[in-house]
Amino acid sequence: MIRIGFSKDVHPLEEGEPFILGGITIDHYKGSVGYSDGDCLLHVIAEAILGALALGDLGKFFPDDDPKYKDYDSKLILKEVFDYVYSRGYEISNLDCMVSLEKPKLRPYIKEMREGIAEILKCDKSQISIKATTHEGLGFVGREEGILCEAIVLLESSAYMVD
Repeated sequence: MIRIGFSKDVHPLEEGEPFILGGITIDHYKGSVGYSDGDCLLHVIAEAILGALALGDLGKFFPDDDPKYKDYDSKLILKEVFDYVYSRGYEISNLDCMVSLEKPKLRPYIKEMREGIAEILKCDKSQISIKATTHEGLGFVGREEGILCEAIVLLESSAYMVD
């Protein structure tokens, strides 16, 4: 059995905030703002995984009014979501992500992001795709006011997996 999940997320960017994306900290003068550590990419991946099994959105599991999740490490969010889905018999078949961001350029960081995400999701990095694009100066992304991330994931029931 296969299940497909999709999600998108937007976070504002503010000067002086740490810029954490895909589980790594990138040196930049602006960072993504969120109730947890603001990692828009890991949030969208976790929510796509939840969506694949019709489990609801990320806020259902990690509410932004719970002090426990204030400044929470998004790698732990993704790990907790995946561990729950894995315990229900599902594995990652593939994950495709798009990050819309004017600056900084992400190409130098994508390999490290893919490796870290693959480790959390117990899969090979060849199953993880991360692409980046700009908005050519248009809209909130183009004005560097925010970041937009999208993810689609294909889960397979491990009961049907063949070695």
